[in-house]
Amino acid sequence: MSKVLLLDDERGIRETLSLILKNEGFSVECAENAYEGLSLIDDGNNYDFIICDIRLPGLDGMEFLREVRNRDLSSIVIMISAYGSVETSVKAVKYGADDYINKPINPDELILRMRMAEERRRLKRENLYLRKKIGKAEGFEEIVFVSEAMGRVVDMAKKISQYKTTVLLTGESGTGKELIARAIHSNSPRRDGAFVAVNCAAIPGSLIESELFGYVKGAFSGATYTKRGLFEEAHGGTLFLDEVGEISPGLQTKLLRAIQEEEIRRLGNTKPIKVDVRIIAATSRDLKKDIECGRFRADLFYRLNAFPIHIPPLRERKEDIPCLVEYFIKKYNEKLNRHIRGVSVEVMDKLFSYPWHGNVRELQNVIERAVILSDSDIIDTVDLGTPKEGYSKVEDPVLDSFSLEDAWHRLERVLIEKALLKARGNRTKAAELLGISRRSLLYKLKRYGYTGEKIKG
Repeated sequence: MSKVLLLDDERGIRETLSLILKNEGFSVECAENAYEGLSLIDDGNNYDFIICDIRLPGLDGMEFLREVRNRDLSSIVIMISAYGSVETSVKAVKYGADDYINKPINPDELILRMRMAEERRRLKRENLYLRKKIGKAEGFEEIVFVSEAMGRVVDMAKKISQYKTTVLLTGESGTGKELIARAIHSNSPRRDGAFVAVNCAAIPGSLIESELFGYVKGAFSGATYTKRGLFEEAHGGTLFLDEVGEISPGLQTKLLRAIQEEEIRRLGNTKPIKVDVRIIAATSRDLKKDIECGRFRADLFYRLNAFPIHIPPLRERKEDIPCLVEYFIKKYNEKLNRHIRGVSVEVMDKLFSYPWHGNVRELQNVIERAVILSDSDIIDTVDLGTPKEGYSKVEDPVLDSFSLEDAWHRLERVLIEKALLKARGNRTKAAELLGISRRSLLYKLKRYGYTGEKIKG
């Protein structure tokens, strides 16, 4: 049953419209002013429709509309007025209204407008979904592999996708955990709902709670409006918690409660809000070791680990390298308007012998650079850097030695490659970005082993 919030300062209109809407099968709540309406919204009530008079005492309908849109609600908003004009209707739509109706209200017209707005919203969602899904019937087509190891991962992901069971994806950084999570969502009954991804390591600890659960106006300094959290954004869909092992122990307790009780509380509000969310979590940490040292809650781990899937690193499935290379070459040919046919035998041998501590993400970056910098239709050189024992995620190749001259050449090469990437291979534009002449750039490229003139610019 769709819920409607009806705002009008005239009691007779509220009672009449409420009766009409209830007879049509809607659940209706009424408010006589904007403040009362915002209070109902900020208490966690979710409305499918909001019908609001433009002339309201105190905070008028237009200001109320702006407040509603600031709260990022998904409600369909229809404005009504006895003093209608083209200018007013245009202003209402500009402020975010879905439709506008003049008083006196024709009940049949109101219901029709509501149904039409609902249908437009549905078609818009479907179109967005279909555009994303063209050629991806089951959602797993972007996972490129031939190895048995990845075959087992995909088989498990396909099986669990049909259920709401919480999934914990483990594996090193760059192995494709988010890609697997998106495929599970796309192949699930929740595919029409939102897939909301959050990197728990990328958000400061002081902000991640408000990001996940939202907050009400005045909850803290700077909270000038009520904001929905990511749990509410993912209602009816999937919430992907990447690097879940990075969240603080205090927040772990609240996350566990939200998962178990399927409800959240916005910061600054004690009223619970029910949420229907499928959780997929991912981590590159060893959570069992974190449990032993008291860094991660055991009860949260077991809740998240209901269905574990481990994604092996690229060095343990090197038979996937050729098909991944082919996939990335095709991708960057289309993106950068290049015509690379493949890589040389020598380059493929180098790719097989490299340890790939950055996994598939590192391979993708290597191929993107090679596609841009290659002077023929066959990639015959790749820059793999110098693999190190005890690989560090934070690594600066410029500082690998104490030689100033060596460091300068390394930095110069990095900046040239960045400029070529930014210019999509156009050497004239890259030279402009670097502040040097095209002739100087060609000389430097030749010095660093990139010869020829086949990339026009």
